Amino acid sequence: MPKPQIVWFRRDLRLRDQPALYAAAQRGPIIPVYVLDDERAGDRKLGGASRWWLHHSLESLATGLARHNAKLTLLRGDCVEKLSELAEAVGAETVHAISHYEPWWRKAEEELADRLELDLYDGNYLMPPGSVTTGSGGTYKIFTPFYKALQKALPTFDPLEEPSFTLPDSWPQSDRLEDWDLLPTKPDWAAGLRKTWEVGEGAAHEKLSYFSDIASDYEKGRNLPSVEGTSRLSPHLHWGEISPAQVWKALEGKRGQGVEVFRSELIWRDFAQNILFQFPHYPEENYRERYDGLEWRNPNRGHLIEEDLKAWQQGQTGYPIVDAGMRQLWATGWMHNRVRMIVASFLIKHLLIDWRHGEKWFWDTLVDADYASNGTNWQWVSGTGVDTQLYTRIMAPLSQSAKFSAENYIREWVPELAHLSDEDIHDPSAEKRPESYPERLIEHTEGRERALNAYKAMKAAED
Repeated sequence: MPKPQIVWFRRDLRLRDQPALYAAAQRGPIIPVYVLDDERAGDRKLGGASRWWLHHSLESLATGLARHNAKLTLLRGDCVEKLSELAEAVGAETVHAISHYEPWWRKAEEELADRLELDLYDGNYLMPPGSVTTGSGGTYKIFTPFYKALQKALPTFDPLEEPSFTLPDSWPQSDRLEDWDLLPTKPDWAAGLRKTWEVGEGAAHEKLSYFSDIASDYEKGRNLPSVEGTSRLSPHLHWGEISPAQVWKALEGKRGQGVEVFRSELIWRDFAQNILFQFPHYPEENYRERYDGLEWRNPNRGHLIEEDLKAWQQGQTGYPIVDAGMRQLWATGWMHNRVRMIVASFLIKHLLIDWRHGEKWFWDTLVDADYASNGTNWQWVSGTGVDTQLYTRIMAPLSQSAKFSAENYIREWVPELAHLSDEDIHDPSAEKRPESYPERLIEHTEGRERALNAYKAMKAAED
């Protein structure tokens, strides 16, 4: 009888278009396993919102496996040790897994390959990171040429169907999911997440089906916070409940500039992994070392700065569009993509607080918190990254709010301003601002000048 085949799930929690699962199913009885390893990632252990999503995604995966009379084995601890022990206990020699590129996962894969046969597969990105190269064989650091090269290199996608399984004679011991305490209880802050999200592979495909019908409007809709014009697929893609190949395939035959813009967003996701593949600590360090000399107003420099950071986190800055975004993030674990840029620019430029404080807050509060994408996006806004906007580009939150018609978005998330007119709600005057709404932490002109002066001081120190 063929030996059992271990399928190691991580951020690939699906049954369809799951190449590791498909390959294992061809070779013998499968033992699907998820290992909760909080230690390998160090301070990058999953944040609160991610843990909430993971709980429900694992429930969904287990339900899908149960349709085949298969069980999901749950283990907690060092993933290399737990998988090695499991293999010995069930008589397995091979572990099948989709490749992951965060530094802690790459190290785990290297260690596991020294103990067992580890078969790795591509499946979380359109193309494997590092595979799209320049004419001289180098790697890309600028998005536009990467975008063009990847489009030329893309294969014809033919996503795998859900495989049929053979099962082992017996199942290994497993933890109970509820014993992992991934869900918040005291206090239970996840009411907004439960209201906002359906989690799992089935929900991901329902969302894709809906979005594929409106994708032609994406170019405009993605910039309008008051309109449901984005795909909201980001957490499903991050957790691998749906593959980018499946998304790309669903858009075949769809026409319009919005479809092309959305495809470019999928390619940006690949680009972020391509950067991480080259620079494993990119989400932790300025790529442009000159910015190490910028004098940030970081929280360790005083109580008032700590209060500014806290006000930003809680949506109490006095800028309605910023506060709406930060409150949406806290309530739902997600934020509209245009607003993400506005709130990031505000923290970095208006408050002059290091981008890494914002990146870490997003890491804890986003259901789609992705090590590569999060770091790449924050460094893009801050001007410190490989392919980035200029530090001196400072978004004006008041005019951005009006330009992109955010009035109903603000009414939803900053209800104390809901009575204001469309004209007043973006920039409420002192007379019209209710007492319950805070004054601005800093005026736009003052914040802009302070940011530019810090940049000039950094440049002068280099001379």
